[in-house]
Amino acid sequence: MFPKLKLCTRFSSTVHQLRKLSSKDVTPINKILIANRGEIACRVIRTARRLGIQTVAVYSDADRESLHVAMADEAFHIGPPAAAQSYLKQEQIIQVAKQSGAQAIHPGYGFLSENTEFAELCGKEGVIFIGPPASAIRDMGIKSTSKSIMAGAGVPVIEGYHGEDQSNETLKREAAMIGYPVMIKAVRGGGGKGMRIAMNAEEFESQLESARTEGRKSFGDDVMLLEKFVQTPRHVEVQVFGDKHGNYVYLFERDCSVQRRHQKIIEEAPAPDLTEEVRRAIGEAAVRAARAVDYVGAGTVEFIMDKDKKFYFMEMNTRLQVEHPVTEMVTGTDLVEWQIKVAGGEFLPVTQDEIKLRGHAFEARIYAEDPNNAFMPGAGPLDYLRTPKPDENTRIETAVREGDEVSVHYDPMIAKLVVWSDDRPSALRRIRSALSQYQVLGLSTNIQFLMDLAGHPEFEAGNVHTDFIPQHYDQLFPDRGLSDKTICQAAISLMLIEQEKTHQHACSTLDPFSPFSALSSVRINSSAVHKISLQDGDTKYEIAIQANSDRSYSVMFGEKSYQVTGEIQDEGEGIKLTCSVDGVFSKAEVVINNNTLHVFTTDGRCDLQMPVPSYLKSKDESGFSQDVLAPMPGVVEKVLVSPGTQVQKGDPLVVMIAMKMEYIIRAPKDAKVQTILYNEGETVAKGTTLVHFEEEQSKQETDPK
Repeated sequence: MFPKLKLCTRFSSTVHQLRKLSSKDVTPINKILIANRGEIACRVIRTARRLGIQTVAVYSDADRESLHVAMADEAFHIGPPAAAQSYLKQEQIIQVAKQSGAQAIHPGYGFLSENTEFAELCGKEGVIFIGPPASAIRDMGIKSTSKSIMAGAGVPVIEGYHGEDQSNETLKREAAMIGYPVMIKAVRGGGGKGMRIAMNAEEFESQLESARTEGRKSFGDDVMLLEKFVQTPRHVEVQVFGDKHGNYVYLFERDCSVQRRHQKIIEEAPAPDLTEEVRRAIGEAAVRAARAVDYVGAGTVEFIMDKDKKFYFMEMNTRLQVEHPVTEMVTGTDLVEWQIKVAGGEFLPVTQDEIKLRGHAFEARIYAEDPNNAFMPGAGPLDYLRTPKPDENTRIETAVREGDEVSVHYDPMIAKLVVWSDDRPSALRRIRSALSQYQVLGLSTNIQFLMDLAGHPEFEAGNVHTDFIPQHYDQLFPDRGLSDKTICQAAISLMLIEQEKTHQHACSTLDPFSPFSALSSVRINSSAVHKISLQDGDTKYEIAIQANSDRSYSVMFGEKSYQVTGEIQDEGEGIKLTCSVDGVFSKAEVVINNNTLHVFTTDGRCDLQMPVPSYLKSKDESGFSQDVLAPMPGVVEKVLVSPGTQVQKGDPLVVMIAMKMEYIIRAPKDAKVQTILYNEGETVAKGTTLVHFEEEQSKQETDPK
């Protein structure tokens, strides 16, 4: 897999060679159906292909042209875009498995991966479920049950309420006994869904209702549990593995503390600042957890760790985790290969003593979202996509290509960028460098935020916890002004692009040497001055560029003047720029897309608007201040007001579901509702008007004389 890290990729341990399995114990798997989509489907296909195993994909209408469909040996259509009508239809997926001759189903993560009923259905239909027994999914999937089992197995648990009485009064009373703040969790939850924090009694019921709604939507279950909320904790999880013969190992821990919306965005292995004693203790506790439910396959035991390095069981994810690649990088394993072979009845490939921890790895999740707008998820086309070059130390787990679209119907993750190096500091440098080479246009992403996060001094020091983003908000979301160097890069690139177009035009004429074809802006006895207007947000730059006799340019804006030289190399839509600003050389990549000049440098991306001529502007660009717009594409889940309703600023108007998350759209001011433009269940695009308020009357009309 990775030459530098090869350790456990083959089932070749001397200990295990001595174990003899009869043919009835092992079921060779020759064809696998992947009951999932996106990057995890592609991930499973790559390992299966390496093992010589055929693959079958399933797809919805929205995924007909997706990469996982193109990669698989066969692909079957299973329904409309909504997951409930496609990827969650258990009987139809089983039918496809039988029709295609697949002996096993790999559920990936999400969708049916932790569904007890689906695991049981596979068993009844004679299809191997590449995952744990249904009993383990059931025991660990219901958080109240799992807490009791863990306490009995000697795994530390955190205090809370896991009772059957789900009335608001009981839950509120229990929350008061636990003491605020409290965590409200869907018992079947995972991935941060169905989870809310109530900081005090006043907000408890609203947070409870929101968690219930999301729990019903994501898991079909709105039963809640309560836990004492440990403030500024770390989220440390352990990768465990078991086989059908009672053997268990842990593959060390991952730190996934830095999160937004209770969802992970950057993970690393091993966790920073752990002693070997703590590392061994948390690993052994995770194995006790797996052994307690007769676990088989890949699983992750998640712990909350306080500032004193005491850890408490939080939950067990009975599936492969999104962040499993960082574990593979530091242990030299292929966990999907382990899953397939263990599901077929083979022994674990190694014993605990044979698993060695080497180096450090990071995974950055690249999402279609706007970090500057509360990480609001988005959808849309990938108009331009360039990635760092994969190598033995760099992995890109993705299922999208340039021209694909991030769908409103599914998770907005574009890719996982994974790097490995000898130690944490060098791995951090590598992840920052790789992020600077990841270029996406067409929708908002979190790439710049990830770069700022990975470069934050406290993150570099390993001082991570789940409140990291709120605590360091100002540093992670700086007022980012343009440097003079970037302005010069932008201006000279436009100048050189214009010259290249002029040259190409001259070459296409009957007389390419004519000065009327070959030159632009000719002046007699004076140097031409080119004027360029660019805009960064509300800041406008009027730039003058004058050609000098030594083939350099004077770039002037404000009261400043710089001597600039440059060369461009056209590479399709992207243009490589090498330039010198007052003798200092730098490189950038420049892309022009929809009247915006995008400049990519090692510091990130800058977007400069090129003003549109007034005669091309739409007459209604200003919009209406009386409209409440959809902040992202999604589905209208609830409409909480009606025409004539008088609302106050902050009142909830509409509940939307986007990328499997619930969002409440609130009134931006005191107003009276005039029109509701969409009904519950309808899909809307970003920027669509949802609610229209009555126009405010002028003071002369409302105040009698």
